[in-house]
Amino acid sequence: MSHSAYGIPITWFLTLGAMLFCIGLFGMMVRRSAIGMLLSVELMLNAANINFIAFGSYLKLPTIAGQIFAIFVITLAAAEAAVGLAIVINIYRLEQHVDVDKMTAMKL
Repeated sequence: MSHSAYGIPITWFLTLGAMLFCIGLFGMMVRRSAIGMLLSVELMLNAANINFIAFGSYLKLPTIAGQIFAIFVITLAAAEAAVGLAIVINIYRLEQHVDVDKMTAMKL
């Protein structure tokens, strides 16, 4: 069995990442609230971060490539959350709800 630097098999990390990604994907498909959908996207991005860190540790790369990718994804997630919440707040001001099935503010 393959072990990472900490003695934990990489399959445990990959299983955790896959489960978190599936939970986030399920949340994206089921949620009707825009805020719930943003949270689901954040969960999927964190699952990707777990995989980046796990592979970086498992492959014992001479650089910290996995950590660099994870920091980039965290920065991207922060920007996505800021822009997404700004859009949700503006739509709530116009329509008094955040149900994505009923939104008409962004239609042409």
